[in-house]
Amino acid sequence: MAKTEKTNAARILDREAIRYELREYDVDESDLSAPHVAEAIGMPPGQVFKTLVVRGDRTGVLLACIPANTELDLKALAAASGNKKVELAAVKEVLGLTGYIRGGVSPVGTRKPYPLYLDETAILWDVISVSAGVRGCQMLLAPDDLARVVHAQLRAIAK
Repeated sequence: MAKTEKTNAARILDREAIRYELREYDVDESDLSAPHVAEAIGMPPGQVFKTLVVRGDRTGVLLACIPANTELDLKALAAASGNKKVELAAVKEVLGLTGYIRGGVSPVGTRKPYPLYLDETAILWDVISVSAGVRGCQMLLAPDDLARVVHAQLRAIAK
């Protein structure tokens, strides 16, 4: 496996002085599932978070970060985000909205900063794993640091 160059997400964490670890794995194009990624990097599925691109009827695009072994509760996300309903963005829209391909969407460094809804179970872990922005590389970082950097990105565009 070739060493992954530093991704935009990792450069943002560097700039914000956030501690993280990059963990690379061999990509299986026939199985891009988050549970498979968890197995590949040697972490429990509940500690590996997948980032889903969602569109709300009132707020527009947002990101949901949920454990690898769970399904997104659309009704709960709609309520939490102030929407009447939310739906997953079509796979063909993901690259245009985020700058990342399916299986490599990071909550950090999207083309445009979007609100992030991080599953509450993230606080059960000292470190969680999220995509580094490419297939085959995960970032391990503290959930509070993830929330802080995404919030900082949103604040930067609000100025």
